[in-house]
Amino acid sequence: MPTVLVTGATDGLGRALATRLAGEGATVLAHARSEERARETIGDLLDGPSDVRLVVGDLSSLDAVRALAEQVPDRLDVLVNNAGIGTANPDRRAESADGYELRFAVNYLAGFLLTALLRDRLVAAAPSRMVNVASAGQMAIAFDDVMLERDYSGVRAYCQSKLAQIMHAFDLAEELNGQGVTANALHPGTYMPTKMVRASGTTPVTPLEDGVEATWRLAADAALDGITGRYYFGADEARADEQAYDAEARHRLWELSAELTGAGR
Repeated sequence: MPTVLVTGATDGLGRALATRLAGEGATVLAHARSEERARETIGDLLDGPSDVRLVVGDLSSLDAVRALAEQVPDRLDVLVNNAGIGTANPDRRAESADGYELRFAVNYLAGFLLTALLRDRLVAAAPSRMVNVASAGQMAIAFDDVMLERDYSGVRAYCQSKLAQIMHAFDLAEELNGQGVTANALHPGTYMPTKMVRASGTTPVTPLEDGVEATWRLAADAALDGITGRYYFGADEARADEQAYDAEARHRLWELSAELTGAGR
């Protein structure tokens, strides 16, 4: 059975996905910000009959992301970059431990670095998969002010970080083409009833079960074997923001990300 790492597994989509995969027999590496947080929220999973193992790391710190990667076993079949920060407190700009705009750091840079650190394990386990849980909320990246120091908006910060995740999946799909690793991104659902949505004061729209199903498909459905470099809106293939198809913009983002994280190709 596959070994699957799900980041942000203590609530909402991540928790529900981890529960489903574990119930199907997968070895699930359930990521939490801290062991205390994990024991509060997924103690039943960790102590249950399925093979669920805790991995810990605060994604707002790149050093913590590196430490998280060291907790992952040599075999890894699926990586689901799910953890993220929504649009709560939209007018308050915050920075990560490394001094980067917080949403860009947690939603995108952490997953970029984690994927780079685990890439060889995914290749060794091929056929394997990488899934970025992005959003339909996307805005083109302003390369002259990526950290939004001049004109901050929490919504913009969130939307550009989510587009960056899609661009990352597209780039990785091209880079690993022929090596048995697929890379895709999706918008799992609109305002699902998760902690992130509740914190923003938004009324849920999409049932959580629909988002879990859409994400599960990309992580585990045999019908999608070999499918790579795609963006999905729920279960349907869709078109992302046009910047995602701009090879020059994707290269620019990759170079910036490698510089910020210290992770190259």
